[in-house]
Amino acid sequence: MGSQWGDEGKGKLVDVLGDQYDITARCAGGSNAGHTVIVEGKKYAFHLLPSAILHPNHKCIIGNGVVLHIPTYFKELQNLTNQGINYEGRILISDRAHLLFDLHQQVDGQQEDSLQKGQKIGTTRRGIGPAYATKINRIGVRVGDLQFPDVFRQKVQNVYDHFRRAYQINFDVNKTVEEYLGYWNIIKPTVIDSVYMINNSYDQGKRIMIEGANATMLDLDFGTYPFVTSSNCSIGGACTGLGIAPSRIGSVIGVAKAYLTRVGEGPMPTELDNKIGEEMRRIGGEFGVTTGRPRRCGWIDLVALKYAHRINQFATLNITKLDVLSGFSEIKACVAYRYKGNELPSFPGSLEVLKEVEPVYQTFPGWTEDISKCRKLSELPENARNYIKFIEKTVGVSAKYIGVGPGREGMIVQN
Repeated sequence: MGSQWGDEGKGKLVDVLGDQYDITARCAGGSNAGHTVIVEGKKYAFHLLPSAILHPNHKCIIGNGVVLHIPTYFKELQNLTNQGINYEGRILISDRAHLLFDLHQQVDGQQEDSLQKGQKIGTTRRGIGPAYATKINRIGVRVGDLQFPDVFRQKVQNVYDHFRRAYQINFDVNKTVEEYLGYWNIIKPTVIDSVYMINNSYDQGKRIMIEGANATMLDLDFGTYPFVTSSNCSIGGACTGLGIAPSRIGSVIGVAKAYLTRVGEGPMPTELDNKIGEEMRRIGGEFGVTTGRPRRCGWIDLVALKYAHRINQFATLNITKLDVLSGFSEIKACVAYRYKGNELPSFPGSLEVLKEVEPVYQTFPGWTEDISKCRKLSELPENARNYIKFIEKTVGVSAKYIGVGPGREGMIVQN
């Protein structure tokens, strides 16, 4: 589960843990997600596919909470083929997942363009928000509708009629229907009742890993609304996006960068709009996997991380990209927010408050050593160990996984 504003490195952890699980399921979001996995120097980028697909005996599920743009899905499959990855029979799609059409992407772009400066969301323009809007408005089209051509055609027409009243849309209903009925012939063998399949697999003792998309601070209810995504990407979305009872979730791993990044608009109290932030971006390669946009960089925000822990109840943390901080003379961590002279008890719900908070920092001496080859906590420089220990103590969660390099092997795992 992402614990910040996304891009924490969830895909890498899913890949690292992949051989310990039988199934990985995506529960929310769509092709706005961008998860990067590096294995033996080879880079793989995933948007709709679960990041554990590289493990040959692993099954991957696109759950009911995902909004699926089938052309993007096919493009990802083709990329796997081009990279020599055999996925045959290992990727399954929920019949309850909602379909995202090109018209949703057009609407997304027009909505963003209509907003004034300072109000823009910073959307990926992948159509995620409008697709979830049709779902909430109860006019959405689901994958299972494709097996009934007449019903499917009418539902697509309803979506088009709904949006064309307010937007200039270039969308051919008949052409889209024919294309998608053709897609159905291809994906039909992989479409399943995912609620039954996942719960039945659990009953059989299968190990299931849920891969979150986006992150808690982008959650529709708990994030920096309205500068958020359009789904619940905190722990509740894992249940509603897959049909799994809360009691069946064994543990939650919170993924957090050793510093902080954000793509898109909205307040970010610890943002460094200076040379230090630029250096973080350069060293960390902080550019969006989905959009290519430069990420905003700053010091780690422990107020936000404690808030994410409160919502998700992390069993452990994965602190990623610790190696990016090597070479900084000093490192800071935000430990509190001060607003109008008073320290706030938690992360505020009001953006008007958040925009005005003054972050209170704890400062640590940095380190110069290259830590990319470290495989034990004891091998890290003392200053790096102290920084990790401070995060653990402040948040109240141990960091079992510590990322020290981009590859699958660049991970310290504590027992």
